[in-house]
Parts: sequence; structure tokens; C-alpha cells
Amino acid sequence: MQHSHEVREELSPPAIALRALIPEVMRGYAELSRAAMTPGELNGATKELLAIVIAITRECDGCIVSHTRSAVRAGVTRQALAEAIGVAIAMNGGPGTVWGPRALRSYDEAVADIMKDAPPV
Repeated sequence: MQHSHEVREELSPPAIALRALIPEVMRGYAELSRAAMTPGELNGATKELLAIVIAITRECDGCIVSHTRSAVRAGVTRQALAEAIGVAIAMNGGPGTVWGPRALRSYDEAVADIMKDAPPV
């Protein structure tokens, strides 16, 4: 997997083009995603960890980038992510040992990006 900013840059133009071609589908997906990720009995951080484990399982780099950024914003710690990656490895074996570290790198990049944009304390 490329670095997270490269994945975002690669996927953005075709996503915008696709949204123009099938706006109802993309709007519907965005609505479904918002509804699924809204905190309830499970908080937002837990839902982001679930999404990351599924992204690792599905080997989806765009999903990993998106959900690691959201996980950082939801307050997920690096240790919590590592433990979730451990579950992905247990459930997926070898592929988890490849895509799990990619998720950790994406998390670290998201932390760096978000901290860079944060106002000084």
C-alpha cells in the first residue's frame, strides 16, 4: 500500500467522477455510512476499530486510510489499534500480518497529519 496521502490523492479524482455519474448511489452510500458509524451502544471509536479490522480483512487500502483517520479523530489510541489488528491477524492469518502493519502505518500518518494541522497549545 502507498502512503495514506498517496492513496487519498489516487482515489479522489475517480471518486469525484463516479459521484457525478451516479449521485443517488453515492449519496445513499454516504447516508448508510453515517448511520452505521453514528455512536449508539457502540461508541464511534469502537465502530472505527471494527471498520479497520474489516478493511484489513478485505485488503482495502482506501478503507484503511479513511477509517484510520476517523479512528484518530475518534480518540483511538495506537495500542487499541494494535490490539484490534491482533484480532485481524488471528482471524486472517498471513494476510493480516501484511495488511495490519499497513493499517498501523496509516494510523501513524493520520496522527502526524492531524497534529500538523492542530493549533499550537
